[in-house]
Amino acid sequence: MMGMDWKTILIVTAIGVVLGWLADALTGSRRLLSAMGVGLVGAFLGAFIARVTAAEFAGQWSEDTLAAVGAAFLLITMAAVRRRV
Repeated sequence: MMGMDWKTILIVTAIGVVLGWLADALTGSRRLLSAMGVGLVGAFLGAFIARVTAAEFAGQWSEDTLAAVGAAFLLITMAAVRRRV
């Protein structure tokens, strides 16, 4: 994945899954696998953006932080879309 080592892949995966689980727990949506999947996709999207833009504000943490931001953003967006539908 564009130069990601195994450690980064594991960290980004954990961030996405945990944020997905947390979003499901906080909203009570009963869509755990869906929330975890969206969190995972958002985390990898955030990490990808960090790598492409060469975001560098804390070394390894920049990728992990943007992975968390990406996951949270995608989860919030999906929750808003579900409410409207």
